[in-house]
Amino acid sequence: MQLVDNATFLKQLTALFELTKDSDKGTIWLTHKRLTHDGEDATMDDAKPDSKKEYPCLIRLTDGKNANFSTHVSPTDLQKFHTAYGSLLKASFTTLRKRDKKREKQRAEQLAKRKQRMAEPVVVDGPKRGNGRRKRQRKVKAAIRQAQAKERATKREEERAKAQISVS
Repeated sequence: MQLVDNATFLKQLTALFELTKDSDKGTIWLTHKRLTHDGEDATMDDAKPDSKKEYPCLIRLTDGKNANFSTHVSPTDLQKFHTAYGSLLKASFTTLRKRDKKREKQRAEQLAKRKQRMAEPVVVDGPKRGNGRRKRQRKVKAAIRQAQAKERATKREEERAKAQISVS
């Protein structure tokens, strides 16, 4: 990761945005962090919320391949940097693709239909022998598959609930 000054960083960011705009493909990762490393090991005991110490901001830029740049922005220059950075982002975000809401809506409808089918019980009727026997067998199999799907769904919900409890 190459450490550059703020103006060079913004120029490199502009160049990366232009590169991705021309090819209509590409990804750029931007990270912002508070820079707290003073050269020695940091411990949690040293962190005091009442501290008036101001920390610089570390901003990183990468495209995942060639370009790896970072810059330190001091608290005094932060407002000026964010103004330039924000205007650059606003100008570059015009090339973003819009969400495909039609496909999302279609998937949501399919999921709703599946849930509705799972909630409706499969009625097994018809003769065990003679005409309609195969139709009855298909309904019995469908009822078994539906019961198995319900079991899988409840297990998934239980696992999700356990995962949320363990995360919390």
